[in-house]
Amino acid sequence: MLSEPTYLAARVVAPMIETHFARHHGAAVAQDTNALASPPSVHLVEAMIDAAFWASLRREEGHPPKISLALLEPGQATQPVVFNKRRLIPYNLLKLAPAVELPGIHLGVWYDEEGLYVWGTATGIPPLCLVIEVIEPGLLVVKHPRADGFGKFVNVAILRGDQLQLVDAESAAMDDCPALQAFLPGRSLPTTTGETDNVLGELATVMRAHGRGGLVLVVPPNSKQWQESIVQPITYPVLPAYIGIAEGRQQEQAKWKWREEIQRAIGIVGGFTAVDGATVITRDYHLLAFGVKVARAETSVPVDKMVLTEPVVDSVARYLHPAQNGGTRHLAAAQFVYDQRDALALVASQDGYFTVFAWSETLQMVHAHRIDVLLL
Repeated sequence: MLSEPTYLAARVVAPMIETHFARHHGAAVAQDTNALASPPSVHLVEAMIDAAFWASLRREEGHPPKISLALLEPGQATQPVVFNKRRLIPYNLLKLAPAVELPGIHLGVWYDEEGLYVWGTATGIPPLCLVIEVIEPGLLVVKHPRADGFGKFVNVAILRGDQLQLVDAESAAMDDCPALQAFLPGRSLPTTTGETDNVLGELATVMRAHGRGGLVLVVPPNSKQWQESIVQPITYPVLPAYIGIAEGRQQEQAKWKWREEIQRAIGIVGGFTAVDGATVITRDYHLLAFGVKVARAETSVPVDKMVLTEPVVDSVARYLHPAQNGGTRHLAAAQFVYDQRDALALVASQDGYFTVFAWSETLQMVHAHRIDVLLL
């Protein structure tokens, strides 16, 4: 029998997560997506979160555990490593944690008449498979692989102790600003190949991972107007422009190879974002320059107001001065978008926050959208 969970947040969020998976599973089945994981029941979700949370608060030889739990049978995993069943309790998770600290390795979890158990490890898991990841003590992320299989997992909920954030995949706060909608997990833009275009989302993940902070300016292709808002001369122009991401997206080849080449190219561009200054790419993903210094255009005025939102259920939009939103990078991003209203700006903070800036025609102001809850 399933043990009675004692982590209150798990009980609160489990029904919402069950509903999320049921809805996405139904949509994927309607699109003939094959080999989907089974949608989890509320009791399984609650029990997995409960065990992961209490395990996260313990230490093994002085180290807090970093665990990723995936709900699936061994036959659904790619090249699973199967060992004797171990009940899903904090003690067993703590003992197994050192073996699965590397990214991409999950502890496989399934259930029998006695309850949930750990059966081994998995690297490849099916689309829409429930994953509970322990990031640090008391911090859990509920996520799943995308239905199309490409890109970072979709975050469903963030649990920080007694705080709960449910990701709003269809945030109405974005309706006034279509340029930001591609960052929502439920609204990725389709490409001509049928894949969803998550390139900027993947680039955001790379920027956040290197931990140095960064600023990316996304400008229209075949335009030089953006140069009015930067300091001349450009210190590090890329001549000719690096087109690795664009080339990878256009090639016709096996899906796995397509994804591999895209990820490699995104990693190359993401590396330049760690250099002091802004990195400039076009909307079709040509790298034009890095180490760029942003300046207010001569014909412009200082930006003095913006709106800040985040894709979290029940969050409220805030109207504030850009200086209240962050440091130099945030202010530079807001000014650049205010001057170049057909551009985007992506800002990674050293403390892990991540914000996307775009111009809202409806509100006639800069719209900043905090997406770090999507990147954990």
